[in-house]
Amino acid sequence: MRFDRNRPHRLRDQSLNRLIPNMLTIGALCAGLTAVHFGLQGFWEKAIVAIVVAGILDTLDGRIARLLNGSSKFGAELDSLSDFVSFGVAPALLLYQWALKDLRGIGWALALVFAVCCALRLARFNTRIDNTDLPAWTGKFFTGVPAPAGAGLAITPMIATIQFGSGYVDQPTVVGAVMIAVSLMMVSQVPTFSFKRIRVPHHNVLPALLVVGLLAACLVSIPWITLLAVGAAYIASIPWSISAYGKLSRQRPTAVPDDIDTSRNTPAL
Repeated sequence: MRFDRNRPHRLRDQSLNRLIPNMLTIGALCAGLTAVHFGLQGFWEKAIVAIVVAGILDTLDGRIARLLNGSSKFGAELDSLSDFVSFGVAPALLLYQWALKDLRGIGWALALVFAVCCALRLARFNTRIDNTDLPAWTGKFFTGVPAPAGAGLAITPMIATIQFGSGYVDQPTVVGAVMIAVSLMMVSQVPTFSFKRIRVPHHNVLPALLVVGLLAACLVSIPWITLLAVGAAYIASIPWSISAYGKLSRQRPTAVPDDIDTSRNTPAL
């Protein structure tokens, strides 16, 4: 029987353990769609929680893929599609239903700009995923703000309104300005830290676990203030990341910013 090169390849049989990362990615996708469902019903708090859950699952799938040696091209494509829905489409629709629809056509245009910028950001990542010519230190940085962080920053007006009540931040013009700023940050060339590459020294493992436990406790007891604090800390880290990247690039002038993690095939955006 002659082999047909044009015949599509079938997926190989996989063990259940190797499917766990893709299961988490599907879970993130479902959480993003659930956020849209809650937003259409006006349950804003539940919608925000769903996006946070999607972000947590998206963070875990890549790590578990590396641990279980379950990285694959299929997983990379699935992860990008999930990210676009959960962190591009879902926040755009939520913010439009929440405030931007009062701006009519302009509000919808702002929502489209956010979703398109998220898609462009993911497409840029996918085109560079096989680039292994860059120095290893560039893996410590993303180019622009990653999609989950962009989604979190975009919905901060909603979180602030839930915590502090209606006022200035829930105005359609303010929400639109925040969306435009975040959209530009996602497609920018600004280097931002890739926290997935941070290594914790052995003598700091226990303090790090305590910090994680404290953060989890704060998310349960004071969720909205905690999310706002995390967003503020991330914004504060951007000047630091620019400075750190500048120092490294001056030591190695041939490098360019990138968001490649060559240790796995599944994007962690």
